[in-house]
Formats: sequence, structure tokens, C-alpha cells
Amino acid sequence: MENILEINDLTRKFKHFELKNISFKLPKGFVMGLIGPNGAGKTTTLKLIMNFMCKNDGEIKVFGLDNIENEREIKDKIGFIYGEGMFNPYDTAKSIGKTAKMLYSSWEQEKYSNYLTKFNIPQKTKVGEMSKGTQMKLSIAVALSHNAELLLMDEPTAGLDPISRREFLDMIYDFMQDENKGVIFSTHITSDLERIADYLTCINNGEIVFSESRDVILEKYGVVKCRKGLLKEEHRELFVDIQENRFGVEALTTNKELIREFYGEDVVIDEPSIEDVMCHMVKK
Repeated sequence: MENILEINDLTRKFKHFELKNISFKLPKGFVMGLIGPNGAGKTTTLKLIMNFMCKNDGEIKVFGLDNIENEREIKDKIGFIYGEGMFNPYDTAKSIGKTAKMLYSSWEQEKYSNYLTKFNIPQKTKVGEMSKGTQMKLSIAVALSHNAELLLMDEPTAGLDPISRREFLDMIYDFMQDENKGVIFSTHITSDLERIADYLTCINNGEIVFSESRDVILEKYGVVKCRKGLLKEEHRELFVDIQENRFGVEALTTNKELIREFYGEDVVIDEPSIEDVMCHMVKK
């Protein structure tokens, strides 16, 4: 498969944080969920892809091109959705549309106007006077109005009400009907990814925890639930992570058959959610 995005050994150092040797690939025609706790490095990764900050080491290729040497050509085909501080607070939706027409070679004003109507975004209200949810909708409208081939989205559903969130996910589904396109969806609302993600990349403390197909990840793991004190010490190596709560024990394992063999009906093994896998993997 041809990759729309390739990242190899990406490193960025800050005073109190380091993004360390990040590597992953996104094939054309797929959606990748970028997950992890706040401060893990997700937004930094997206900003490095967009060349909004300089990397210390590593390689980023978008559409097969180096993201720095071919920055202008690449950005013409990227839709970047980043709600907070993306626009000048004194700009309006109308003025942003005029600017975007000059920036993007494939800008579609009619499509943009339709999105503004769909999202109930006033054309003459200043961005700084809009709610965070409305600013995010404006960011989405711009990203989807210039025939982008790759969407980079940082918490795109933050601030959206449930109806708008569902409409947005439906738009992403429609966008991905073109098998030459791709999406990176960074979010802490993992339920959104249950609907649309094909791949999952988890970052924690600036490092990759896992990067695999969603189906492979969810098939590989099982969530074991049982009473406290049941799991034997010699079996701890069969679990990725074990956590106790007021209801008993919840553990993540890749050894589902062995657990059933050892504990039988004393345990329940459920299929994991994306959130289950992420929470256990970052706490292990």
C-alpha cells in the first residue's frame, strides 16, 4: 500500500519534555486515531508534520515528499483542524474565506458557504466573540472546503454538541470514500474512533506505546474482570496491566485462552474498547 504519511525517528526536545524517535505510517485510504493522555506529545507531532515548529531529528514525508523542502505544495493539500488559537480573533468567517481563497489553489467558496450555513456560523462575527465550539466548526469548514487529501485533526470534536459531533463524523466518513485520502485524528474522546479509525497510534511521555490496526489491537487484547485476591502471583506475567477498583479487579491480557484455562468461570473476559487498551497500556 502507498503511504500518504510516513514518520521516521521523529525527535523534538523541550526543556522538560522530549518527543522521542516517533515512527508510524498511514496508508492512503485510511483513518488513524492518535491517542494518549494530555501532554503525551500528540499535538507536538501534528505541529511538526505541519512544520509549525522545528524538529531536532527524524524524517517526515507527506504525499511522498519531505515536509520542509516541499512545504507549500504539501500544505495546499492538507486540511488542518485545530480549534484553539487557529484564527486571528479579529477575523470573521467572511474574511477567513477571502484569505483562504488566496492560499489554496482548490478553494471552493460555495462549499465553504454551505458549511457555514450547516454549522450556523455567522459570517460577520469576530472569531474572538465566538464560542470554542463555533471556532472549532469554523476550523472544520475551512479544512473541508479546499479539496484536501490529508486531514490533520487535533481534538476536532472538542466543544461540539452530540448532534454536531455525529454530523462531523459522518462528514469524515464521506471524505474517506475517496481511497486516495487519509486522516489523522488526535483525540481523547476515544468513542469517536470506535466508529471511524482503521489504525491506532498511542503516544505516552513522548514515546510510541503501540501503532497497529485497530482490529488487530482489539482482537489481541481481552479485559479480565474478577474478584480481588483471585489472580495468582505466578500468573501476573500473563497480564499487561492489573488494576484494582471498588468493584474488584480489572486487567488487560493477550493470553485470553490461558486465563480461561486457569480460572474458568471465576473470571469474565470482555472485548476491550479503545479506551480500555489505552488506559491499561499507559499505566502499566
